[in-house]
Amino acid sequence: MVLFVLCVKCNLEEIKTLYPPSDFTWVIKVKCSGCGEESPNWHTVEAQSSQEGKGGKGTFNFLYKCKFCNRENTLNIISSSLQKINSDECMDFKPLVTFDCRGLQPIDFTPARGWIAEAAESGKHFEDIDLTEKEWVDYDERSQQSVGIYEFESKFIHSK
Repeated sequence: MVLFVLCVKCNLEEIKTLYPPSDFTWVIKVKCSGCGEESPNWHTVEAQSSQEGKGGKGTFNFLYKCKFCNRENTLNIISSSLQKINSDECMDFKPLVTFDCRGLQPIDFTPARGWIAEAAESGKHFEDIDLTEKEWVDYDERSQQSVGIYEFESKFIHSK
């Protein structure tokens, strides 16, 4: 079991928490651990979808066949690892989700759309937030304040 943790940091303006829902579509780039070939394409991974591995060796959230060495590689989302980003710790890299990877490693992440944010003052939930541009701004009518997410950054770390 090789674990990679997606860590994120951002600047939250009048937002208490930011998090992806359990059915979030993760958009990542991967690298084959066997030959080192990096896929130039973005790949989508969802916890609720599963594919059977070659030879019936289990089911996985994502199967990737390396175009260079033809090795079949797999990834599973560890759903229980999903965390929220809280405003009091958002400026430091914090774990968001963990991936169990066999034969590949995630090397890049784009936040895309589908995020949920809770306003700090009113508690209003903003849903289906699009962070493709790594920032988002809206207005909370309840508290009569602008809310926003800025400077979204991510990195993967190898976990033991």
